[in-house]
Amino acid sequence: MTDHASQRRIVRASPQRCFDTVRDVEHLPDWATDVKEVDVLVWDDEGRPGDVSFRAAAMGRSTHYTLRYSYGSNPLRISWRLLESDQVARMNGDYEFLPVPDAPDTTEVVYQLDVELLVRIPGFVRRRLEAKIVHEAVDDLKSRIEAGAPTP
Repeated sequence: MTDHASQRRIVRASPQRCFDTVRDVEHLPDWATDVKEVDVLVWDDEGRPGDVSFRAAAMGRSTHYTLRYSYGSNPLRISWRLLESDQVARMNGDYEFLPVPDAPDTTEVVYQLDVELLVRIPGFVRRRLEAKIVHEAVDDLKSRIEAGAPTP
């Protein structure tokens, strides 16, 4: 069974700054507390992360997974899909950074994630895990950007 999570948040920063913060995957452990290690395995022709290996905390254990990032024709959208993992069967997601009309340097961050775990877990645990993932992906990103953390 695949679970879907999505979230929208307004961030007081430009769409480009939001994009640059997420694209800087090597600094993800600085603000996404469950991400412990990041290793960019492949860079694309524009110097952006392509294939990225992660070690993260998950349900009291350590997990490893590798994602393939893609950027497409929308310059303010980052998507990814799972290449391999020890605990996840499928994981696809994306961030999109939309300018807010009539609000300069304000962005609507749209986050979506589809995950299928290799092991079955009770629904209430799955929902708690989903809330934690979405919190780190959106709320912690918002906190990092609005606190004025440097971007690459």
